[in-house]
This record gives sequence, C-alpha cells and structure tokens, in this order.
Amino acid sequence: MAKKNMIVAQSGGPSPVINNTLRGIVETAKQMDEIGTVYAGWHGIEGVLKEELLNLTDQCPEEIALLRTTPAAGSIGTCRYKLKDKQTEDFDRIMEIFKAHNVGYFCYIGGNDSMDTANKVANMARSRGLDVVGIGGPKTIDNDVGDSEFKLVDHTPGYGSTARYWTHYVQQSNEENNGSCPADPVLVMQAMGRKIGYIPAAARLADPKREMPLQIYLAERKVNIEQIFENINKSLKDHGRCMVVVSEGLEIEGLKIPEEFIVRDSFGHAMLSSSKITIAQMLTNALNEKKLPVKGAARCNVPGTHQRNDMVYASTVDLEEAYYVGQKAALLAAAGEHGYMATILRADKDNYRPVYDKAPLSEVAEKDRHFPSEWISKCGTDVTDDFIKYARPLIGDNWVSVPMIDGRLRLAKLNTSKESFAPQKLPKYVPQTDRK
Repeated sequence: MAKKNMIVAQSGGPSPVINNTLRGIVETAKQMDEIGTVYAGWHGIEGVLKEELLNLTDQCPEEIALLRTTPAAGSIGTCRYKLKDKQTEDFDRIMEIFKAHNVGYFCYIGGNDSMDTANKVANMARSRGLDVVGIGGPKTIDNDVGDSEFKLVDHTPGYGSTARYWTHYVQQSNEENNGSCPADPVLVMQAMGRKIGYIPAAARLADPKREMPLQIYLAERKVNIEQIFENINKSLKDHGRCMVVVSEGLEIEGLKIPEEFIVRDSFGHAMLSSSKITIAQMLTNALNEKKLPVKGAARCNVPGTHQRNDMVYASTVDLEEAYYVGQKAALLAAAGEHGYMATILRADKDNYRPVYDKAPLSEVAEKDRHFPSEWISKCGTDVTDDFIKYARPLIGDNWVSVPMIDGRLRLAKLNTSKESFAPQKLPKYVPQTDRK
C-alpha cells in the first residue's frame, strides 16, 4: 500500500521562528516510514483549496536547513482565511484534495484559529471515511494559545523572540530618552497584542530591577486617561522623564479609538497597527494637548511588523524549541495521534527545562489565554517578579548566528517553479469567501 502523504500549512501572522517549526516537521517526516511526500499548502488553507501544493520532500536539503534562520512566512506563505461551518463547498473541496493527493496527514501551524481549522478539517475527513490524522503546530507571538493554568501549554514558539525584541528595544529607547529628555521627556511605545498583554509585559525584562522610569499598561487592565496623566506626571516630577509601553488594544476610558478608524482582517480581528490612528498616537496627542508639567513634548513610537520578523533579535531558546515542537508534531502524525497540537511544557520551574508534549486540539482551538491577573502589579502600571521568572528563560542569553553572503542575510530559497508543485488533478476552484 502506498504511503499516505502529508500537507503542512501556515496561517495567521508570522514569527521569527515559524520556519524552524516547518523545518522540524519536514526533516522529521522525511525520516518516518509512515509518511510519504510532504506538501506545503501555498499560502495556507487557501493554497490547499486552490490545489497549490508545493513539494517539500524534494527540496534541496540545504535550503530546508536554512529555514532555521529565515524569518516570517515567505517560504511557503501564510493566510488569514477562516473556514466557517457554513462554507460547505470549501470543506467538500478540501476532502477532494485529500483524496486526489492521497493525503493522510494534515498539519496546520498557527494560533487559536489555525487550531480550529486543523480540528475541523481532520474531523470532517474522518467523518467522511478518510483516514486523515490532524495535527497542530503552535505559533503565536502573543503567547495566547493554551490554558490559564499553563498545564496544557507553557508558551508558544514566537513569543520568546518577540519578548527578546522588546527587551532590547526598551533598553535602547531608554538610552535615547535619557539623553533627549529635556526636549522629549515622555516616550510612548505601542506593542502588539490586541487583547493579550504578554508582549508589552516583556518590556520589563529590559529592566528587571526597576531602575528605569517605565510604566506598562496591559490590555487586560482597563484604565482612564486621568489616571495615566497622574501616573506620568508623578514620574516627570520624580525622574524628569517617563517611558510608557501600551498594548495596541488598550482601552483607555476617555480615549477610545473610534470604530471607523479601525481596520479589521478577515477573521474580524482589529489590525490596530494598520488602523488610521493608534492608541499610542492618541495618548501622545492627549498628553501634548493637556501640556506636560515640564518643558518639552511627548512623542510616540509604534514598531511595525519587525516585532515578529526580526531574525537578528530572535531568541536562540525560541529557535531551538520551535524546531523540536515541529519534530514533535511530525512524530505525533506518524504515530496516528489524531486531534492533538504539539506543545512545550516546563519540566522544572526553578531550573528551566522544556519538554515536548501534546494537547487536544478541541481544548486549544479558538480559545484565548489571557495574561494572569496576579502577574499585574497592584498599581496596574507594571508586572510582577513572577512574570519575570516565567519569561526570562525564554529570551535566551546568546545572539543567533545568521549566515550572510555579500553583506546580506542568506535566507532559504525554496524552488517554487511550476514543476515543484504537485500536478493539479481537479478543476480550478475559487475559495468561497473570495468570490464576488
């Protein structure tokens, strides 16, 4: 009997280490007797629907190895296409793709919504008599996949690198703010995280001894504008300057982004860094309109997508774990462990050591893990030492070694010629929500 093939795909926002999870899946699957050809859904589930399946098994091993230090999701693409229950034609099409290409393993790399897709697709295949194993590979810089008790998932690949980025970003911003504070005494910085505070919380890793005039406002803790004015003015009185980190989704009573200014993706999620105005800019405007109690003005910085694609700032711990969680996903698939997401757990909370396990897709799909309230300081402008203890091991201690040629990064270059894709056996298809 012919071996069953695997489709692996990615969804949602990328991360610095997502390709190393892909690499872990591919390199491990190639060694498994149970798994035949590994195909990539070109740009996620949309590529599966369009029967655009890139052969990864036949790619140059050197290029697969270079996925380790190739950030974002450009190698096989990602998407923000959500499969909803009513899209019956889409589900029918995926089943036909599985049958046409002898697919027995479906592995989806992503966050909460991606785990929902993996769960729905594989379960439907089984309900229709197809022997398909559905597996999830975790990915999210928000660190919001899993349970609040950290028993199913301790953290997700991508978070450690973005936390490291913010650690260094705040350190360097502090140097500038300290030097330029006579003219720019207040610096407002906006971190990614619509509803979840793990990314802005990482700013504290830049200053674990709390020596900087730093205030952190998480999306989980609502605040009013007068409280922020009071907090910043006190810092200006005590230190002559203040640095403020806010979640992009922070709700400030008396200062809310009007809905018409918000851009949303196909999932309905607010793309706050892409919206017409950001909460950081609104807060900065409000501070300057009210006027600071010292000379100078407030200014703001809103880092863009380099928070999630800067390989130079990637955590070596995160990179290693991303690979092994991909390896775990492939091993689960080969063992027929249907309906699970590969996970990272913490074997020893005092002396950090990761272990790789599994969690039921049904328990992590479409469920947001929030930042623990007990990790937020009573004053609401900081995080506790318990958070520092949790996050510090994830950012690592060393710089990642990135290969370079002629002064430029040497990134993976997969063969994406027409011949590298599986022959199309079915009629052309337009995904349901893409139709006009």
